[in-house]
Amino acid sequence: MAKEFDAIGFLLRVLFAMLLVFGTYNPTDYSYASWVLSGDAGFEPVTALVGVALLIAWIVFLRATFLSLGWLGIILGAALFSCFIWLLIDIGWLSMDSTGAITWLVLLLISLILAVGMSWSHIRRRLTGQVDVDDVED
Repeated sequence: MAKEFDAIGFLLRVLFAMLLVFGTYNPTDYSYASWVLSGDAGFEPVTALVGVALLIAWIVFLRATFLSLGWLGIILGAALFSCFIWLLIDIGWLSMDSTGAITWLVLLLISLILAVGMSWSHIRRRLTGQVDVDDVED
């Protein structure tokens, strides 16, 4: 029997989503985008290998997220998190001038949307008792 879904499983999905998102891009010099765009890396086998590995991970996360949440779920999740950022700005905890902080927050929220997308079938089963089954491709 497969291991039951729990908070640890969700936190692991959040961790892996954060590694993917922040590893691909972040405002520091420590990301794949910074590495490739710096000009120091060139197009070498290691650069290509890491790029293909990141692409595979993005496809896995995005496909699972789109299949489980659909466009409507993703739009609603993005709207919810956007309103959260708006609230932080409105109450003065975040400034529109702090683009670095907003960038970090947006990247974190993208990670959370991906993690929820990876976990949604488990969450839905817990909430409703309904099981999701992928369509069988011909």
